[in-house]
Order: sequence, then structure tokens, then C-alpha cells
Amino acid sequence: MFEKFLKGKTAVVTGSNSGIGLGIAQELARVGADLVINSFTDSQDDHALARSLAAEHGVEVRYIQADMSRPEDCRALIEKAGRCDILVNNAGIQHVAPIPDFPAGKWDAIIAINLSSAFHTSAVALPMMRKAGWGRVINIASAHGLTASEYKSAYVAAKHGIVGLTKVTALETAREPITCNAICPGYVLTPIVEKQIPDQMKTHDMSREDVIAKVMLVRQPSGEFATVEQVGGTAVFLSSPAAEQITGTTISVDGGWTAL
Repeated sequence: MFEKFLKGKTAVVTGSNSGIGLGIAQELARVGADLVINSFTDSQDDHALARSLAAEHGVEVRYIQADMSRPEDCRALIEKAGRCDILVNNAGIQHVAPIPDFPAGKWDAIIAINLSSAFHTSAVALPMMRKAGWGRVINIASAHGLTASEYKSAYVAAKHGIVGLTKVTALETAREPITCNAICPGYVLTPIVEKQIPDQMKTHDMSREDVIAKVMLVRQPSGEFATVEQVGGTAVFLSSPAAEQITGTTISVDGGWTAL
């Protein structure tokens, strides 16, 4: 659709060795962006994935390990990248529990990885974008950045925070050729979600189809999962010339969830 319009640009995608992050990286590489992919591990598989993406799309791909719960690692990731034209803050974790039972350590980790990491990476990336004269910050929020669910206090707080950070970043760069937006996915069919389906089938004594329709997608009016390619395609659009005047806002990829 967009051909190789991002050729010569470098995209840093956090939490991108699987799931949504990998889907976004794939789509950005498809339109010519060089990549820095990331996770907290540092395995042969991680580096092999980088080589595979490079070979598939004819772009430069590096894997850089960073623990996104650590501010110094977040900042070092961007510094090691050396260039960051497109920053996709995607890294995230989840824990579910009622507020009185929610472990303090889990709260701290979710806020650190899902919210604070985006502040630290942006703080280093924005001067690079200003020097280059162009930039895109794309924060992966969630339908839970716009609404709430029980037992997800830390996740909902972090994702609402990401939406707020997105707006501030957009205002601070509004007079520059830099934009900042948040993508808010609903339920996306990732390998992690796929693995949850058999357990949900046992827990609820339901068929796969009923678990998907009546448990997992009960708040997603389309009745269908979003795909990682759709979220990645949204990131590609936000990086395109068509989106030059789109900044400080959210784009929902949620099958109508936030329309309810």
C-alpha cells in the first residue's frame, strides 16, 4: 500500500520479540524501516529473529536487550540504537487481582514497564528526532486506556497514563515535524492469548467458540479478535505523510469496544 516510504528511517519497537510488538516491527519493516527490536531476554533466538526479519524485508535489524522496568536500561536502549526516527513504546505486562489483594511489587512493575518506560525512552528519543528534523512516537495503550475493568487496577492506571503522556508529548512537539499518538487495541489474537483459550475452555466448561464469544470477546462488539497485522498497519499509517496532522490522539483498534 505505501511501498518503501520509510526507507532510511529507523524504528525502535520495545517488547518486540513476539505478539503485538513483533507484528508492528514486521509491518514497519515491510515499508522499508530499519529496526531495533527489543525484549528483556538475550537469547540466540532473539538475535536469530533479527536476522530473519532483515533477510525477509531487506532492511537492517538489530536486537538490543533491555529490561524496561529499569530507567537506565530504557534510556540506554535508545542510546545504543544511535538513531530513532520512529519510537514505538509497546512493552507491557499484566496482573489481575482485586485492589486489596494486588501485590505492591506487581503494581510497581506494571507501572514501570507499561508507563514509565515510555517516558524514559521518549526523553532520549525526542532530541534525536529534533536533530533529524522528523519523528513519530507511537504509544501502544489499550482499550483499557479509555475505559476500565475490574481487577486490573495497575494496568488500567498505566494505560490511562500512557494516553496522558501521549497528549503532553504531542503538545510539546506540536510546532515541530514530530507527532505522538496512542493506539488502543482491544483483544488481539497473539500467541499468549491463543495459549489462554484451552485453559478458559476447562475453567468454563465451554467449547473454543463459546469461550471466545462469551468470555474473551464479550466486550468486543465485532465478535472478532484484532490481529497484530492490523495494529501494525495502524502504526504504519501514523508514520505516513497522511498522518502529519494527527497528533495527541488515540486510535482504537478494538472492534467497537470503546463505542459501548
